[in-house]
Amino acid sequence: MSHPHPELGRPPALPKGGLRVTPLGGLGEIGRNMTVFEYGGRLLIVDCGVLFPEEEQPGIDLILPDFSSIRDRLDDIEGIVLTHGHEDHIGGVPFLLREKPDIPLIGSKLTLALIEAKLQEHRIRPYTLEVAEGHRERVGPFDCEFVAVNHSIPDALAVAIRTPAGMVVHTGDFKMDQLPLDGRLTDLHAFARLSEEGIDLLLSDSTNAEVPGFVPPERDISNVLRTVFAGARKRIIVASFASHVHRIQQILDAAHEYGRRVAFVGRSMVRNMGIARDLGYLRVPPGLVVDVKTLDDLPDSEVVLVCTGSQGEPMAALSRMANRDHQIRIVQGDTVILASSLIPGNENAVYRVINGLTRWGANVVHKGNAKVHVSGHASAGELLYFYNICRPKNLMPVHGEWRHLRANAELGALTGVPHDRIVIAEDGVVVDLVEGKAKISGKVQAGYVYVDGLSVGDVGEPALKDRKILGDEGIISVFVVMDSSTGKITGGPHVQARGSGIEDSAFAAVLPKVVEALERSAQDGVVEPHQLQQLVRRTIGKWVSDTYRRRPMILPVVVEV
Repeated sequence: MSHPHPELGRPPALPKGGLRVTPLGGLGEIGRNMTVFEYGGRLLIVDCGVLFPEEEQPGIDLILPDFSSIRDRLDDIEGIVLTHGHEDHIGGVPFLLREKPDIPLIGSKLTLALIEAKLQEHRIRPYTLEVAEGHRERVGPFDCEFVAVNHSIPDALAVAIRTPAGMVVHTGDFKMDQLPLDGRLTDLHAFARLSEEGIDLLLSDSTNAEVPGFVPPERDISNVLRTVFAGARKRIIVASFASHVHRIQQILDAAHEYGRRVAFVGRSMVRNMGIARDLGYLRVPPGLVVDVKTLDDLPDSEVVLVCTGSQGEPMAALSRMANRDHQIRIVQGDTVILASSLIPGNENAVYRVINGLTRWGANVVHKGNAKVHVSGHASAGELLYFYNICRPKNLMPVHGEWRHLRANAELGALTGVPHDRIVIAEDGVVVDLVEGKAKISGKVQAGYVYVDGLSVGDVGEPALKDRKILGDEGIISVFVVMDSSTGKITGGPHVQARGSGIEDSAFAAVLPKVVEALERSAQDGVVEPHQLQQLVRRTIGKWVSDTYRRRPMILPVVVEV
């Protein structure tokens, strides 16, 4: 198995007749999925998603793929193929289209409807090409065939990309539910047909590669939901992803069966479910869904609220309910259902929300105590079955953390893919398919690009480090006024501490040391303000460290008059 090395440099020119594959997100992480294919000087992008921030990224709203390696080649992009409508696959599209709004978007009916609604908020009207399973479209030098796959959202597609260099199949996210709610199976017959033609490189979803066996059918959740609904005496509040149409359908079915009305809470939930209903992907009995404002007129035993926040997102509706910061107040006897899995890295945030809800008297039903979620990703048994059908000549695991990529690679090897034909890459690592063999040829920049409010890419790792220090240790500001001609202190030092746990009065012990250090510096002829500020920082910092074993941010200001 080939794998990246830290010393990898920029890739050489792509050999004539070769196909280049560059993942810019989704490898080594769950989210931010984006892969760039290059042939004959033209580019095709598959997916452009976002990653949601973790606790060590305070203040960040979203994390984007790094577009820097393609920024000067935007005119070479033939289109963006979107495999399905989840945020980790479409959320970055508005930010790329800001740079070139006329890049065509290619996807299924529901996927395009979801991204078009999102782009309206950014005032972008995209060029779109709607496709469905079985369709074959020429996109520049790329001959794309679309294959139905089953996932936790309707209308998901895999894509087979034919070029003179060979055929590449990108699965997108998929599983092999044999009893899907919408009757739309992963098209194994189509994959077998592609296998007969010859799959030169397979990019395969790795998320559940560590999980043995097969994913249970989505419909297994229905009986569990019925049990929860039958036992609930007050309101039922369900938290789910705003695009999980299949899960919401089961909630609607259970609510209808038990005589409850449903209200969607949160802009993205209302928007997406409205789109799914209008396009026929969500079946809503007449009168079942009502406006949230009408719920006060209904008894609690007839109410179901469907909201976002299943991953503990701080600003999502469920988190705000747990913190008593939402118009909907949790009361004793309410039932809360978290109908989703835990995305790695979100565990602490989710359990914090569960504890907050439990504190106010809610009965919280989640994957840890009831079967209210099944995964949308193929487990090891399904992947083995899939590889035996596809028989790829080269395999590149995608969509997963390092442990998932490694496990997926091992599954491929078990089914007969030669070890030297399995490529484990990471974001930015360039893989070339030349003369039927895939190998790593270099690396391009593919770091995190942070979205903070209206700012995109302006916040970097140094700023996040400062935010962490501020959050963990607080800040100490020191203000000194000095006579520029004599070097003598004419005002201060004045000290203020915030969040450090140190009283302002405690600094009386160190102020004489600051004065002494500044006067000695003036005698040595050092009067440049920046040097004096560094001197103040070192003096205060050493005292705080020796006295309190803390390392707050120290902000010295030296003003010359």
